Amino acid sequence: MSTYTVRFEDNNQEIIFAGVMRPRQTKELDDVRDVFERALTRVSGTLNFNFKRLLKANNVAFQEMVSLFTSVSKRRPELKVRVIVSSVVGWAARKFKIVGAISPNIQVEQYDQTFYPGQGVLENGSFISILRTQTKMTWRHERNILPRHGMAEGKEVADICCGIGDFALLLHKEFKPKRLVAVDHAKPSLQYARKVAEEFGIKEVEYIYGDASALLLDSNQFDFVTCRHSLQVFNKPELILKELFRICKPGGRVYISNEKNSHCLGEPRAASIAWTYEEVARLWAHFEMDIELGPKSRRYLQDTGFDDIRMESIMVTNLDGDPKDFADVIQAWEDVYAGEMAVKRGDTPEFISRFRQGFQDHIAAALHPKGYAGWPIWIASGRKPL
Repeated sequence: MSTYTVRFEDNNQEIIFAGVMRPRQTKELDDVRDVFERALTRVSGTLNFNFKRLLKANNVAFQEMVSLFTSVSKRRPELKVRVIVSSVVGWAARKFKIVGAISPNIQVEQYDQTFYPGQGVLENGSFISILRTQTKMTWRHERNILPRHGMAEGKEVADICCGIGDFALLLHKEFKPKRLVAVDHAKPSLQYARKVAEEFGIKEVEYIYGDASALLLDSNQFDFVTCRHSLQVFNKPELILKELFRICKPGGRVYISNEKNSHCLGEPRAASIAWTYEEVARLWAHFEMDIELGPKSRRYLQDTGFDDIRMESIMVTNLDGDPKDFADVIQAWEDVYAGEMAVKRGDTPEFISRFRQGFQDHIAAALHPKGYAGWPIWIASGRKPL
């Protein structure tokens, strides 16, 4: 049974497929050929075939797609064909990888291998320790903040870029949602999340491997959508917000949190600490990520189309419970930022030594009996208009 859609977008010169394509005969794909013919008369340079949301296709459909690619080479030899697949939709990544051998004009791109520049660092498991310790610090704030942004019992909730899933488990425990779906693109994080949920005997959270910029979730199905500490990781956060908007029900809310890391502070040794976190911001910018995004949240939400925007900031500090928790967060930052990212950027040993010292000074401030250490976070939410 076929339940698919196909459309052509002029702006991106892109034919976009979605759904399930299982025709018994090629004549059932006349609509695909019509879209293709229309596209062929309007494109120049490169014609893109986007399969990021085509969940399934049988051999009849696959062979028809291949014939369309090859017909471009024959009818418009000056055109290039770009076939876009995603690891999230496994069949397409497997089957289309051989298509590039048909013609030098056909390029197959598994786009989510490089869909944001810092992906290799952030998805290899290094961030698990950061995510685990951060949530310990932020939850004592967020459990009280969430109701002000529309969270309540009995809602259908999606936690996008869920990381290791600890926030989703806390939502489940505190607010008892009717349904809770948690999505992430990092397989090590999802494996960890499923393991923890199993250990606690929690079966109600649906953990899904997915791409936040092309979610395999239906439109208008969630009352409350969260995306925490994640827009700052993507070089095109507007694409993520567009998807959060799409899956949210009219009248529902999208809740985001992001940082401005250069505003991290500490006493004593304030100058060393300030220098290091300004360098953190530059380091992230090198990988085209924006850890300064927090105060920009209102603009991003407005530009996406949300209304009734609510925004507030919190300062997570060493006074929020055990100061050792905060010291653990800072140590996790040092391990990844100075240990892996700075090395990958090619920083000198002298720079890395000074960089590390600022983190150690921040730890000292957090643990000092008269010290103070702070980490600012901006929280914002917007309503999808009715």
